[in-house]
Amino acid sequence: MQEGVVARGFEGLRPAHGFAFARIAPDGATVTDLAVHLGMTKQAASQLVEELVRKGYAERRPHPADARARLVVLTGAGRACTRAAEEAAAEAVAAWADVLGEDGVRALRDGLLRVAPGGPMRPTW
Repeated sequence: MQEGVVARGFEGLRPAHGFAFARIAPDGATVTDLAVHLGMTKQAASQLVEELVRKGYAERRPHPADARARLVVLTGAGRACTRAAEEAAAEAVAAWADVLGEDGVRALRDGLLRVAPGGPMRPTW
């Protein structure tokens, strides 16, 4: 996926950024939300957010429900990068289908859902 994202013109990103994008994408997230999601300290998550903001992929906004917190949301560039990652992932899975067949990919997906029933897996540092 990383290669597919870079091939689509998004450089200077690491896989950790993709895991952060996955948490931020739906409705935004606080630095604390990201720290929990990524299994890192709030300080490390704050540095990651600062990097994403500096690169133009995210921005901080006032939190609509908590005046003390800031909400991190994706910018247009961040949303475009997320779409590029989804396209790259779809290409990777299509290549698996060439090897495993559609039934094999379906069986693989079902097996992974049994192993990780909570949904997408998070990084383990």
